[in-house]
Amino acid sequence: MTTVLSGPEKKLGIKGNFTTADQLVLDPDLIASVPEPHRFYTAMDCYIHNIEAGHGHRKTIMGDSLGTESLRLCREIFLCEDSHTPENDEKLMVASYLGGLSLTYSEVGACHAISYGLATVLGIHHGIGNCVVFNQLEEFYPEGVKEFKAMMKNNNIVLPTGVTANCTKEEIEKMIDVTLTLVFMWAHVSGPDWQKTITREKLRGLLLKM
Repeated sequence: MTTVLSGPEKKLGIKGNFTTADQLVLDPDLIASVPEPHRFYTAMDCYIHNIEAGHGHRKTIMGDSLGTESLRLCREIFLCEDSHTPENDEKLMVASYLGGLSLTYSEVGACHAISYGLATVLGIHHGIGNCVVFNQLEEFYPEGVKEFKAMMKNNNIVLPTGVTANCTKEEIEKMIDVTLTLVFMWAHVSGPDWQKTITREKLRGLLLKM
């Protein structure tokens, strides 16, 4: 249901019944030449989709079923001896598709909400930003973060550090402002009273760790 529009100045999304495609192409040859670590960062967006969809107040049986199968494929790919094979590229295309469908019946969560702030202020690519953020979210997704770190180790991935180290106070506050506008994501994470626990202080502390 989600369509991404890339324009000359910004990227925007549209989500609704009229954006659903009649057909789609899942071609593993299109990702065969993507170099590391970019392949890993982008693929982890799929992994994080599944973790967030399966942990929250909008979790559903349909979304959880699709996400569970997508997670199984992600584990086969990124916890094996060699993740970058033609067979794994094929699995990754299917995992990505199923992960996207899982969100149709659920919602993304804390990682995406915070990473949008990073992207808006610092222009960080979505996949890298999600990985940088997810790495600090043990409080929300302890098992998912543990497995994510195992996948990084298995694939010799070293995340960027000090991403927010040189940010001004105003930049940090703007990131928080952006993050807090995503009320539907936080309601999925913490319920209708999410503002009682998802405070500016908590978000500031998380951002400064990145």
